[in-house]
Amino acid sequence: MITEINSYVHFHGAPTKGKILMVASSPSVSQQTGWPIGFWVAELTHPLRVFQEAGYEVELVSTEGGKLEMDTYSNPADASGYSAHDVISLGYMQQQWFNDMLSNTKKLTEVKADEYDAIFLVGGQGPMYTFRGNHELQKLFADFYEAGKPSTAVCHSTTLLLEAKKSNGELIVAGKTWTGFADAEEEFADQAVGMKIQPYRIETEAQKLVGTTFKVAAPFSSYAIQDENLITGQQQNSGAAAAELVVKILTR
Repeated sequence: MITEINSYVHFHGAPTKGKILMVASSPSVSQQTGWPIGFWVAELTHPLRVFQEAGYEVELVSTEGGKLEMDTYSNPADASGYSAHDVISLGYMQQQWFNDMLSNTKKLTEVKADEYDAIFLVGGQGPMYTFRGNHELQKLFADFYEAGKPSTAVCHSTTLLLEAKKSNGELIVAGKTWTGFADAEEEFADQAVGMKIQPYRIETEAQKLVGTTFKVAAPFSSYAIQDENLITGQQQNSGAAAAELVVKILTR
């Protein structure tokens, strides 16, 4: 059964119902632009809000551990004003516990799937380098997926699904319908800055795979797909919708 969602549902307070693992990229440098890159803050904070309001504890880990850095354009306080509308992220950034969480993360190899109820991969520019080809993260994600737990990736973190395989050697996305950052969105971003930002495009690469269906909605619209326990979100505006699908599975 495939479920698609583009709405936002509020969940309110309750004792902790379980624990969700979120994984973000450690800081890196883009080989295309030379920019320092990391995670997109809305893809952490918007799902985090959904999970916390639904009563779930969240732990954040990263590809290398240690301090995380958000992509500059995702910071609502950045001088560019690109994400100035993101009051959810701005609110979290005023909280000391949130900043402490970003300053000291475990490395993803320090956790095990059986300690959590779901996994959620945070996107951003960093994953295009730190998630692609990351066999440790592929294995962790597959452990969640094969255990039947909600396994979620949004935006550029869906690059992991181009290669991540189950224990039988078959791609996780084989026979699945999923989404991720669209070529049209990459084109918009490239035009906005006047250069090619990413080393490859997820939609283009996904279309080369056999036996899987990659779908996208209108550029930068909230769009998430659930196909059994695999959940994917198109881009930074889809994190909350993807998180809602996680909560729906966990509470059914």
